[in-house]
Amino acid sequence: MRSSDSAFLDTLGVFYPGRAPQTPTCVYDYDIRVYRPFSMRRWVRPQIQFEIDHLHPFEPHPAENAFPMYEWGLNWCIASSAHRYLMLHAGSVAFGDRAMILPGTPGSGKSTLSAALVLSGARLLSDEFGLVRPERGDLLPMPRGIPLKNASIEAIREFRTDAPLGPTYPKTRKGRVSHVRPDDTSLAQQDRPAVPRWLIFPKYVAGVAETLEPLDKTDAFRQLAFNSFNYRLLGDAAFNAVGAIIRNVDCYTFRFSRLERAVEHLTALVAETETPGT
Repeated sequence: MRSSDSAFLDTLGVFYPGRAPQTPTCVYDYDIRVYRPFSMRRWVRPQIQFEIDHLHPFEPHPAENAFPMYEWGLNWCIASSAHRYLMLHAGSVAFGDRAMILPGTPGSGKSTLSAALVLSGARLLSDEFGLVRPERGDLLPMPRGIPLKNASIEAIREFRTDAPLGPTYPKTRKGRVSHVRPDDTSLAQQDRPAVPRWLIFPKYVAGVAETLEPLDKTDAFRQLAFNSFNYRLLGDAAFNAVGAIIRNVDCYTFRFSRLERAVEHLTALVAETETPGT
C-alpha cells in the first residue's frame, strides 16, 4: 500500500501498526495506491483516488474521506477475488477458539454489537466478511477497524467512554462514519482461526426488551446462505460448508436495544454453553 497523503497515513498507522515492512520481501495479493489526482481539484475541493493493480474501481472521493474509502476499497478487493473462501456478510468474534457468527443486513446492528462484544473482552475475527475455509469449516481472523455509522457512533461512546474510536468522517456516502480500532489481543492473534459454535441473527429494535430465541436449523441454513456473498458462485462447496456450520452451532435470533443488556445475554450464553455438562 502506497500513499503520499500524510493525514491518511497517520490514521492508517493507528489501525494497522507495524503490519508490513517498508521494503517487502514477499509476494503480496494487492498493489494499492491512495493518492490525490493531478488536476485542478488538487487545490479546489481536493479528491483522493483508490487504485488497485493500476485499476480504478471507484470514482474519486473527497480527500478528507481517504481512510473510509481505503477500507471500502479493501472490502471490494476481498469480495472480488477471495473466492476460495465462503464469504459471510457477518460480524464474527471469538471466545477462546470458539466463534460467534453475527450475520445481518445493514441496519441490523451487527457491527455495533460486534464492537460492544470486542470491547467487553471477545476477540475480533472480522466485521464485514466472515471468511470460512470450506474444507475445514473454520473462520479466519481478519481484524480491521469496525465501521460504525451515524447513531451507532454515539451508542458505542455511551457503552464505553474509552472506546478506541478513530476520526469521525461526517460526509461520506454512507453518512457519518467512525471506526473502532481492533484491540491488541485481536491483532496479535490474527493467525489463530476459530471454529463456529454460535450463530446469532441480531436485530436492533429501539426500546425492545432483549430476547434470545432458538432458531430452527432449516431456517438458519436458509438465512445464512442468504447472507453469503458468494454462495451461488461456490455451488456445492458453499452448500456443504453452510450445512457443516449449521450442524455444529447453536442457532438463535436476537432482538436487542441496549448494548449493555445485549452483551450480558450473549456472554451468559457463552458461559452456559461452555460449562462442562451443559
